[in-house]
Amino acid sequence: MGPVTTIVAFHAHADDPVLLSGGTLARAAADGHRVVVVVATDGMNAQFPTPRWRELEAAAAILGVHRVVALGYAESGHGPVVYPDPPGRRRFVRADTEEAAHRLATVLQQERAELLLGYDPNGGYGHPDHVKVHEVARRAAGLTGTRLLEATIPRDVVVRFVRLIRALRIPFRYDTDALGRAYSPASAITHRFDVRRFAARKQAALAAHVSDVRGGGRLSAVLRVLVWLPAPVFGLVAGREWYVDVTRR
Repeated sequence: MGPVTTIVAFHAHADDPVLLSGGTLARAAADGHRVVVVVATDGMNAQFPTPRWRELEAAAAILGVHRVVALGYAESGHGPVVYPDPPGRRRFVRADTEEAAHRLATVLQQERAELLLGYDPNGGYGHPDHVKVHEVARRAAGLTGTRLLEATIPRDVVVRFVRLIRALRIPFRYDTDALGRAYSPASAITHRFDVRRFAARKQAALAAHVSDVRGGGRLSAVLRVLVWLPAPVFGLVAGREWYVDVTRR
């Protein structure tokens, strides 16, 4: 990854850093880079810090992250209706993009970050908070001149993974056709990181998100399978991570 630098990874929810960039963060930390994670939301309604945030802190420690920052917005949910704002906070999807970008820019300036990790224009699978992360990260990068890599997955990889999940009869409550149009085409990918050497650490960080792994969310059954896999098999499944370098296209 080049000379020692500071990397800020901007994510929507507490469990996202592990899923999309856990191996990258672990590799960067192991190589001596300073790694900072900024998360836009810290729960639906509960007062901060929530149990999921505590799980994030535990997962971040496993990955070698040096600092975890909350922007302080509430989760927006993924349904057709956005819940009312909780007392004293706004749901992230309703946040003013300029205001949120300045909050993120403040962290980038404090950390003298050379690299920012965000999300692709689709927000991965289209969650409103993920799309908002894309918008805020792009604006913050513009405000500070920070190099921006957008975390994503090639669509063909997504399709193969979904087919495997279906074949194994693992409950998966996502629209398969929509996922085939989500994330990024392979032609857009500029960086492919082999992080199999850090697969065990990524898997342990994922297991730290107890609320998501043991819960009843749409992805919980898949997360349980990933956590239970033997480490070498987990490395084959989740040992690569992909990015689009926005500033060099």
